[in-house]
Amino acid sequence: MNFFLVLNGRKIKNYLIIILTAFVTAWFIYIQTFPFAVFSSNDHVPKAFFKGKDGVALTFNISWGDTNAEGIIQTLQERGIKNVTFFLSGAWAERHPHIVEKIEKAGFEIGILGYEYLDYEEIDDQKIRQDIFKAIDAFNKLNVKYKKIVRAPNGHFDQRFLQIAERNGLEVIHWSINSQDWKNPGVKQIVENVGKAKKGDIVLLHASDSAKQTAVALPEILENLEKRKLKLVTVSELLVEGKQSTEQVQ
Repeated sequence: MNFFLVLNGRKIKNYLIIILTAFVTAWFIYIQTFPFAVFSSNDHVPKAFFKGKDGVALTFNISWGDTNAEGIIQTLQERGIKNVTFFLSGAWAERHPHIVEKIEKAGFEIGILGYEYLDYEEIDDQKIRQDIFKAIDAFNKLNVKYKKIVRAPNGHFDQRFLQIAERNGLEVIHWSINSQDWKNPGVKQIVENVGKAKKGDIVLLHASDSAKQTAVALPEILENLEKRKLKLVTVSELLVEGKQSTEQVQ
């Protein structure tokens, strides 16, 4: 009887070892299906930055028109504000060099918004590269002092754009707060949308003429941020603080 019990005990132990080995093997195969970036903070997967650590970064995209840009620049200057970032399209900069000069003289930071208003998800890699470098070439010809930060013209992009940017020493900047000003929802709504901003947020605004209400909403936006004691910073300042939050795009 004793021998019978010992023999079955050994079988049970062997069965447990087999089951445990199978479980570990299955788990190892399972985790291999995830991107390495999920498990490692030291990965080199290109990412888009959409949030920092401290302060609020107001960013203005410009790709068309000159009326709103002038008014926004004037409002910022009158309030002694320099720590904002303008993302300019190369084609717009070529058409309005006098406004680009005003942006530079006011001390505002300038980033790249491509050359044309293209959807980077819908074009091939070569066209993405051409659009970015055509913008850089336009800035260089105009002697524009720009930062090595880039934003997809309409905000649509995938891993291809991130990889192209990284290979050329550019940081991709997205946003965490969308003012929705391009929809012209009303000054009150734009102010409320930006009012959701907290420390570290990057706010998307537009200085193109299609966003007809932004210039009117801007004074109240600035007043609200000041009341809440939220410091305005440029995108570059957020990056220097530490690359706190990123988006991994498939």
